[in-house]
Amino acid sequence: MRLFIAINFDKNTRARLLALRDELRSNSERGSFVLPENLHLTLVFLGECDAKQVAAVQAAMDTVDFGAFDMFIERLGRFKRDGGEIWWAGVRENRALQDLQRCLSKTLIEEGFPIDTRKYSPHITLGRKVVTGMAPGQIEPFGQKVSGIDLMKSERIDGVLTYTSIHHRG
Repeated sequence: MRLFIAINFDKNTRARLLALRDELRSNSERGSFVLPENLHLTLVFLGECDAKQVAAVQAAMDTVDFGAFDMFIERLGRFKRDGGEIWWAGVRENRALQDLQRCLSKTLIEEGFPIDTRKYSPHITLGRKVVTGMAPGQIEPFGQKVSGIDLMKSERIDGVLTYTSIHHRG
């Protein structure tokens, strides 16, 4: 199974992210835009895991200590790639979020997972291979209280990329 740990969004935050995605789409020549149900904030990407590893990830998630915290989305940005750009919504710097991500990564590395150790840059992907005249920049901040994390399975179902929560820690 292809897995990652993520923060999923409440109805209001998802609606605001969809409005940003739709504005980007309407101002783009082309692009592949994220489905509403796939909007999330990745904390840790795990890649392919077997059943034994799934159990280890679930146990690690259940041992990480964190309390609820507020998270705000405040900018649009892009990563330049060949064939277009990846556009994202950026999260305001947040010590609780950084601590959660760092603790999860440390715990999983101790369990033998090959976790990416580059600096964590929290963002929500809105579109890939985007060609647009829009410019990155600040947006009216919005957000939610984060009180849970999910272990997500990524798979193609009838040709559609689908993310499903297989474990929740709240």
